[in-house]
Amino acid sequence: MNDILPGEAEVWEHFEETVRSWLRSYGYRPMRLPIVEPTPLFTRAIGEVTDIVEKEMYSFIDSLNGEPLTLRPEGTAGCVRAVIQHKMAAQHAQRLYYFGPMFRHERPQKGRFRQFNQVGVETFGFSGPDIDAEQILMGARLWDDLGVDGIKLQLNTLGQMDERANHRSELINYFEKNADLLDDEAKRRLYTNPLRLLDSKNPAMQEMIATAPNLIDHLGAQSMAHFEGVQQVLRDAGLPYTINPRLVRGLDYYNLTVFEWVTDRLGAQGTVCAGGRYDGLVEQLGGKPTPACGFAMGVERLLTLIRESGGEPVLEGIDVYLVHQGDAASRLAPRVAEGLRDRGIDVLFHCGGGSFKSQMKKADASGASFAVIIGDDEANAGEVSLKPLRASGDRPNEQKQEQKRVPIDRIADEIMNSFLDWEET
Repeated sequence: MNDILPGEAEVWEHFEETVRSWLRSYGYRPMRLPIVEPTPLFTRAIGEVTDIVEKEMYSFIDSLNGEPLTLRPEGTAGCVRAVIQHKMAAQHAQRLYYFGPMFRHERPQKGRFRQFNQVGVETFGFSGPDIDAEQILMGARLWDDLGVDGIKLQLNTLGQMDERANHRSELINYFEKNADLLDDEAKRRLYTNPLRLLDSKNPAMQEMIATAPNLIDHLGAQSMAHFEGVQQVLRDAGLPYTINPRLVRGLDYYNLTVFEWVTDRLGAQGTVCAGGRYDGLVEQLGGKPTPACGFAMGVERLLTLIRESGGEPVLEGIDVYLVHQGDAASRLAPRVAEGLRDRGIDVLFHCGGGSFKSQMKKADASGASFAVIIGDDEANAGEVSLKPLRASGDRPNEQKQEQKRVPIDRIADEIMNSFLDWEET
């Protein structure tokens, strides 16, 4: 778990603003979910025989009422719970998103933390392949908006529950015949969640896994038509992808389309965004049957990738640093600062006293565009001194404008006109 300090926190805010704008452009609406949920919500939704439930959840007993509670390890279960509780899907189809911290007790890796942040995107009430494809295309647009490259799309289908059941039986038979090649973890999961064996990273098992029965061979016409519908939209959009028959996702609730956006720049576990369809989860958690589809992305991993791609934003400094000294000046200065803020100009107000020289050093170091200087002479004359602290457009060969005295009621206009002049040049 880590702190996000000033400097880095502004980069987070820029990322969040970019993401919110991107989501609004697709008609998704925000919601805010509790960080703590009843533990059974996750065991029912995610599946008891999963890494998250077995090894990674931060769970505890409420000392007041004995209720088992868990810090949320992912957002979909809580979102589904909220949709059921507030009867949202009964009103109309929903496009939703959320930001926030998640918690998993896993081994930290590059870009991974035990408290980590996710952007989650969920839809309810859409059954066709068009919404699956939209969510995949959304990812491609975001990578472009963020200025990152090297992220590739992997795609698969898990079919429906009955088709997975037939595949499950065949998988168990296959792995039983190769039991001497299974590691302890695979043997433990063989009869509870054999599909997860396909996702094993054990090098000694890869050749055997490569020849395991493929789920896609057990899919019926309806499942294949859905999968083909997703692919057709992606082909029409010119979006490249790879079908990965071993892509099964780590959560039990998925059916039909699953996808991951992956990169080789973040170590062995290079997934930055993943999701798919989970049509049975709303009913499984007590709601009416409702088709659903969604995905989540790790904020820390994406920010690491943005930095490595050279796409980190250049953060702008404050508009004005307000310097003041003297009794009359110090009484006038707060009113000048508030007047500028009323006009939409950001002001860093000097606190703590000090000479004009020491204050101007801080003004120069602040990154502000202007220093507004008020001494008793200016205050008594109803004026301020305006000093540009950078050249127009930050071009090094240009000279900064000279300091000048400006009437108080004209200072905001002078600053805003200077900004307009800089934009034009």
